[in-house]
Amino acid sequence: MACFITFEGVEGSGKTTQIGMAADHLRQCGLPCLVTEEPGGTPLGRRIRDILLNRHSFAITALSELLLFQASRCQHVETVIRPALESGSIVLCDRFTDATLAYQGFGRGISMERIHRLNEIATASLKPDKTFLFDVPVELGLSRASHRMDMQRDLPREDRFEKEALAFHQQVREGYLFLAEKEPDRFIVLDGTREIGDLQQEIRHRLNSWIGG
Repeated sequence: MACFITFEGVEGSGKTTQIGMAADHLRQCGLPCLVTEEPGGTPLGRRIRDILLNRHSFAITALSELLLFQASRCQHVETVIRPALESGSIVLCDRFTDATLAYQGFGRGISMERIHRLNEIATASLKPDKTFLFDVPVELGLSRASHRMDMQRDLPREDRFEKEALAFHQQVREGYLFLAEKEPDRFIVLDGTREIGDLQQEIRHRLNSWIGG
């Protein structure tokens, strides 16, 4: 049964840890599963990811940032996500269109109407079937993200967004919660401060109820 499930949340919300564990569960149940991420997921997407997430000596305007995300997304949907869904796989994606609404809309202040239009174009109207939103206080999330990067010194430090003001991250969090309130049938809001194992148990229960396993 093909199903498109996204994992969303502010920096350091724990979504990336949970998506890997969820994929392991689905595979143990014998279900075909693809894990991917945004920005990224394709060779082009990874090049764009480097521009968007790593600090450089040049500034990126809000609109340029939005268009880079959408270029990565268009390639991602056309060459990875949609083909996987058409083959019957369950696709778990670390961030998707809701992230753009939260970060570039609520965070950067770009028109939501403009973002919706670009999301529609980049995805050819593809939308997630279900979305897990991991909600944590932004101070905790940023602390977690900084600690994780400190422990991964051999990897590029993807902290361009982490360096934004606290108010920016608070706006992003509030944006996510607003989106979840508008679509309660799609969003599952999870308390990201809970123990990892407890969260995963609930996620697996939800997955089993949607897909069977």
